[in-house]
Amino acid sequence: ADGTVNRAALPAIFNPEDLNALEQALQLKEQYPGSAVSLLTMGPPRAADIIREGLFRGADGGVLLTDRAFAGADTLATSYALACAVKKMKDYDIIIGGRQAIDGDTAQVGPQVAEKLGLPQITYAEKILKVQDGKIQVKRRLERGVEVVEAKYPVVITVNGSADDCRPRNAKLIQRYKYAKTISERQNQDNDYFSNLYENRPYLNLTEWSVSDVDADLDQVGLAGSPTKVKQIENVVFQAKESKKLSGNDTEIDELMKELIVNHTIG
Repeated sequence: ADGTVNRAALPAIFNPEDLNALEQALQLKEQYPGSAVSLLTMGPPRAADIIREGLFRGADGGVLLTDRAFAGADTLATSYALACAVKKMKDYDIIIGGRQAIDGDTAQVGPQVAEKLGLPQITYAEKILKVQDGKIQVKRRLERGVEVVEAKYPVVITVNGSADDCRPRNAKLIQRYKYAKTISERQNQDNDYFSNLYENRPYLNLTEWSVSDVDADLDQVGLAGSPTKVKQIENVVFQAKESKKLSGNDTEIDELMKELIVNHTIG
């Protein structure tokens, strides 16, 4: 009714190009001992799933930025909130994110965060080639070719989907972090065992910040800070014109997949 998406009613998934960005960060961590990868995401409480997913793949920690005041944010309000959180995190050299979200497709948040932090930015990144002497060298994938650019860090980098796919979950890390939760999630657990678990294993405590925690201006977050307004919403309902019954054998499924790809229903 208010022209915004009710994200609390939807499952939390890791944005595909953010997974490409995570892989670039993890590769840097492997190349430069002593480096650490911290995740930052904004969303409803269930977005903590994204932090856990990153931990399962090799990240070292994460921050969930969640507050009802953040709801309904457009790219401007989102980038402001993220920039406030990054300032609070302080100790960073390279900020890496996906080029764009799978739902909005604007590719604006990363560059806006860079602008608000006063940092140089590199967009359409496909590969971080080298980090040395306070500079970072990056290969960019553009519509008409490839270019290699260099910038001083701290720097903001947004990564294309053409970059390396993210590594799969690590079984040992799943066992280590499967009970990692934010304070809101822990409050819903009535179990003394888990209370002791979080006291004895601090790495299972996921950081959760609200508007006040990052010293954000309420007039610049959520709907209040979003100049973008949805004028009209149209519901589109697809009607089946024909149906096809499959027996479930591999041959029929393969033929159906080929048919769907040929007519561009998928792929």
